[in-house]
Amino acid sequence: MSDAITIVKPEAPWRDVMDGASRLELKVLDHGFVALVDAMPRLVPEGQTADQAIVQAARVSYGQGTKHVNEDRGLIRYLLRHRHTTPFEMVEFKFHVCMPIFVARQWIRHRTANVNEYSGRYSIIPDRFYTPTVDSIRKQSAANRQGGEQTFTPTDAEEVKTAEEFINFLKAVETQYAKYIELTDKGVSRELARIGLPVNMYTEWYWKCDLHNLLRFLSLRMDSHAQLEIRVFAQAMCTLIEKIVPITVQAFRDYEFDAMHLTRLEIEAIRALRAGGDGKLATDNKREQAEWDAKRAKLGL
Repeated sequence: MSDAITIVKPEAPWRDVMDGASRLELKVLDHGFVALVDAMPRLVPEGQTADQAIVQAARVSYGQGTKHVNEDRGLIRYLLRHRHTTPFEMVEFKFHVCMPIFVARQWIRHRTANVNEYSGRYSIIPDRFYTPTVDSIRKQSAANRQGGEQTFTPTDAEEVKTAEEFINFLKAVETQYAKYIELTDKGVSRELARIGLPVNMYTEWYWKCDLHNLLRFLSLRMDSHAQLEIRVFAQAMCTLIEKIVPITVQAFRDYEFDAMHLTRLEIEAIRALRAGGDGKLATDNKREQAEWDAKRAKLGL
């Protein structure tokens, strides 16, 4: 094996997909943010985007692949439409994120990224708390045990009082921060002192993920059923990557996020509806029927 390294210089000018920036940041919630701090590939041929790396991987036998952007677009849309996901793993993004701890605990369930979080064992946790506004306090949903969408009515005195009680509850919990600082000053270890702090405190981490798994994250966390406080972070991430992989993000919206999946039972219901039937699903599952009713309404059936 030769020790000589072959250096191949680009034939055409190259551009930085982040336009020379070391950080692209969006503010989220009251004290949070999402910042894109790096991308791979960072350099692409002039006039192209990081979508080019997907095309290059898909057409590996052709080196850089086609030089016609419209052909690249067609290939990327084909790959996403037919769930050929491996080429999308050739693009990666690294984010610096500051979010409430309860959001981070939902986020970490996506186990397809590399994560390094701020350590409360080594450092004092900063004095930052997420506090929603009174008019944004949501009621528990009667149909969905995981969350709620409807807010307390601002014209109902009793409901406003309940929302204010919740805000006061948060503020009372936040007073524990002063005790946390006091106890660490007295010598209580940081790793133990932190356990009395609430989950509406902010944490930070670096989160690196390939594009394929990032799109999976966005499809779940930008969905209207996701909790609002994580949804706004996902929307910010999508905004940050859209200029870097615009063809992929558009295809993602067309074929996944803004698209609709039909089950076998739903397809049969459509056929029955066309034949004069009532369009009901052949199931006794109420939730499944409710989901189909929502799809029917969206389809205008």
